[in-house]
Amino acid sequence: MESITFLVCQMLRQLFQTKKQARLFANINVRGISNQLCSKLCLLGGGQMAEAILNAITKKGVQEMKNVNVYDISKDRLNYLKEKYGITPCSDPSVASKEAEIIIIAVKPQNVSTLAHSLVELNSEAPTGLVLSIVAGLTLSEITKQFRTNCIIRSMPNTPSMVLEGITVWTATTETPPELLEKARKLLATFGEQIEVADESYLDMATAISGSGPAYIFLTMEAMIDAAVHMGFPRETAKKLVLSTIRGSASYAQRSSEAIPTLKNNVTSPGGTTASALYQLERGGFRTVVADAIWAAYRKALELGGNDSNVGPGRSRGKQ
Repeated sequence: MESITFLVCQMLRQLFQTKKQARLFANINVRGISNQLCSKLCLLGGGQMAEAILNAITKKGVQEMKNVNVYDISKDRLNYLKEKYGITPCSDPSVASKEAEIIIIAVKPQNVSTLAHSLVELNSEAPTGLVLSIVAGLTLSEITKQFRTNCIIRSMPNTPSMVLEGITVWTATTETPPELLEKARKLLATFGEQIEVADESYLDMATAISGSGPAYIFLTMEAMIDAAVHMGFPRETAKKLVLSTIRGSASYAQRSSEAIPTLKNNVTSPGGTTASALYQLERGGFRTVVADAIWAAYRKALELGGNDSNVGPGRSRGKQ
């Protein structure tokens, strides 16, 4: 029995000698059957969010990377993704998307029309699989028009997906089959939480809150770190204090049954340091500045989708 155990251990050591072998092992379940999310996955665009998806499906082992095609205009980027994740690089979007069960549109908003033209117009061939967009402002109707398909999911993830802590809001067309909805749900859940909504208008709102939200938090972090350095803390110590405070506060808020204002009040002693700080923030219009920033992001998301952006406080169509 001991000799058998020794042989198994030796085999496992050899199996995990390279990262590529480790990835292949991760994609095999205990029954020895490939644990495939879909027959073929295609990413049209190889930017940061595309890499977040590749990182997540690699770590979660939901898709064999040999069955993942990635298209990007940059050969250097494709080589990097091939080396790191073992994907199949493609310089032609029609080649990348051929016979793909799920096609993820992950290009910049201004590049969507060019992509659709090269994919559909030049090849006279519409996508046959599910088209899943992560492009800000790209509406279901516009995807239908440009990519000539009705099997569509529009989503808005965010950059914490890079560390599997993202949140994605998404909606689908009524023509999308239930089995593809379930596969999309599983895919989006690999890099964080996912929220399905029936009303597409929530996607532009989510773009302003959770999509752009990390930048607001990073700016707040930067301001707090700089203030701490100004006081005399070494920058690394300041960074650790700020990041731990924000991470801990978010975790506390998630786990607590108390409302956010109550949690804030619990930190605020009458006449204390926190009360003094909050007074300055309120006096400086902190709430208004944050709200105005979010409304500005929302209006921009609406503009990207060709919708009326005359919304917000003081606007004719706005919510007061």
